[in-house]
Amino acid sequence: MSEVTGMERPPLGIRLLRALGKEPDWSAMTAEELVAFRDAENRKRASRLARVVTGFPDRGAAIQWQEVALPGRRLPVRVYRPSSGRDGGRDGLPLMLHVHGGGFVGTAAQSDWVNSHLAARLPAVVVSVEHRLLDQETPLSAAVDDGWDVLQHVVAHAARWGVDPARTAVFGESTGSMVTALAAIRAREAGLPLRAQVLVNPAVDLTSTMFEYASMRRHATSPTLTMPQMRLLHRFAVPPGTDPRAMSPLHADDLGGLAQALVVVPTIDPLADHGRGYAERLRAAGTPARLTEHPGATHAFLSMPGVVPQAKAARAEILEFLRTAFAG
Repeated sequence: MSEVTGMERPPLGIRLLRALGKEPDWSAMTAEELVAFRDAENRKRASRLARVVTGFPDRGAAIQWQEVALPGRRLPVRVYRPSSGRDGGRDGLPLMLHVHGGGFVGTAAQSDWVNSHLAARLPAVVVSVEHRLLDQETPLSAAVDDGWDVLQHVVAHAARWGVDPARTAVFGESTGSMVTALAAIRAREAGLPLRAQVLVNPAVDLTSTMFEYASMRRHATSPTLTMPQMRLLHRFAVPPGTDPRAMSPLHADDLGGLAQALVVVPTIDPLADHGRGYAERLRAAGTPARLTEHPGATHAFLSMPGVVPQAKAARAEILEFLRTAFAG
């Protein structure tokens, strides 16, 4: 797997944010402290003030929360549609299912910048899943099921949602990429056609090898993702008795016949080699996969366009990739 040579420095805005903040002691955090932390963090990420970092929504898109009735639960989703005058009244728009990153913290609202832009500019209906977050009682499999179940629900009720089920794509960030990569595999097995999958700084290996990549060692103390955070994620995601391969797309038995993929990798990221390795495995299996790297960008950079300038180039790249996929 490739490794970036030379010294890289995170963008100035990221360095300032890190200097102003204090990282929690992840290893000593109790279950109650985790819940309190993520509630406070998610309120902050969803606030108007946070948009200085997370980016301002595209005015060409309407955004609203909705609720999806799934077997045994009701799940919030954040829906982005082109506003009136930008095909806002047209039925049969492409569907893009989005899953935010964070694992044990995060909210769909933190991705308003990229999702509203894609909804307005493709145009498309973007459905972002407010999945269950990890804790001592909720493993990653819950989030994986949430992503897949919402995708099936919207496709099955395409007319109600105003989407064309034949033009469907999935898009995930970080642990959200794990959810959408697994959804793409499930879609192949279920005969649900996908046009594309977009995986941004993906976490795709939760086996015992997940910490052995060169990028993990090189960027263990990166500003936006650290090794202690990854260890906490691993502890919650695959509790004792869980088969980690089931949650690790990188180790799937068969990656052939999947939707074409765009894998977006920031180079200052412990997970960089996860993305590189997954693109290699997809190609080896015959699935078209484009790997693009953004030197100097940090993990989760697509949700921080206010402080990471590379986010705009990545967004433009994703837009063009999806536009081509939906037109094909």
